Amino acid sequence: MGGGSLWALRGRAPHVGGLRILTDHEHRTIAALARAILPRTGSFVVGAADVDLARAFDRFLADEPPYNQADLKNALLLLELGPVLFEGRRVTFSRLSEPERLAHFERWMRSDLALRRQVAVAFKKFLNLVFYDTPDVWPYIGYDGPMFRA
Repeated sequence: MGGGSLWALRGRAPHVGGLRILTDHEHRTIAALARAILPRTGSFVVGAADVDLARAFDRFLADEPPYNQADLKNALLLLELGPVLFEGRRVTFSRLSEPERLAHFERWMRSDLALRRQVAVAFKKFLNLVFYDTPDVWPYIGYDGPMFRA
């Protein structure tokens, strides 16, 4: 599959205003990942859909040195094209159903390829750190918040 075909598979991403570093496509990819690994569930009614983790990732990335920005943007592109590159599918990560996204990402976590595991661990750590540091989530994990508030 040629490079033009890969870009065509991605399709258009909805415009997201106010991004500092991420493109609309990159925002769509990280948002899709966040929703897959941090869904709303039963008694835990707050999920990634309720917390703009993709925008938090954009803010984080804006303060990183250029080499980190480039590496993480490349990692997002690799994740987006992962189903095509690693599984021979004709669909990108963002266009998978949520259960398929989660299954695809879990395969990254167990991959024999160190790069895929490193990308998966980095994104999972970041998304969990930001998610569980969100005040809306604290009641569901039994955390009352910091003892001293600014």
